[in-house]
Amino acid sequence: MARGRAPGFDASRDQILAQAARLFAAQGYAGTSMNQVAEACAVSKPTLYHYVRDKHELLVQICETHVQGLAALVAEVKGQDLAPEPHLRTLIARFMQAYGEAQNEHRVLTEDVKFLEGADQERLLAVERQVVNAFAEAVAAVRPELQAAKLHKPLTMLLFGMINWTFTWLKPDGELSYDSVAPMVADLFFGGLGAVGTAKVS
Repeated sequence: MARGRAPGFDASRDQILAQAARLFAAQGYAGTSMNQVAEACAVSKPTLYHYVRDKHELLVQICETHVQGLAALVAEVKGQDLAPEPHLRTLIARFMQAYGEAQNEHRVLTEDVKFLEGADQERLLAVERQVVNAFAEAVAAVRPELQAAKLHKPLTMLLFGMINWTFTWLKPDGELSYDSVAPMVADLFFGGLGAVGTAKVS
């Protein structure tokens, strides 16, 4: 009979993932050892291996938890049944908030996903595609003619270009916060969205 998990197992694992994400974000996946992770978590290596099989599994769980959280945000906003523009604005705001709360995890996903094995990469990419498609549908709902012109997905990627790389310049102790930047991103996007033409580019 399999032994059940001890109370607090998930909370302890989440703390380990958070510390590992902090180290990976600061010094890279390749530059971080399991000894360093154990030390940062104030646990022994045998205890660490009780929660994760190896460093690769740490990376998988950090990335997977992050993208699944983003997918859950998409579902949550969709469930609010908002009109097209408020829906997209809310998606932008919630994603910026999520990135602000998970800067380490987002950096790891962006910079260290290349270290994942093929099957793990494909599983993550499948979830990321769902998220991108949901944003593209939200863009098309604001301007349906963009979908007919096959521009809703390129515009979605331009939007993600604004929000995905914010961590490279927005400093935690700076004058701006993720919450204050979110409406700027939305205003910039909506300000330009109406100006995009739908004529085919030759």
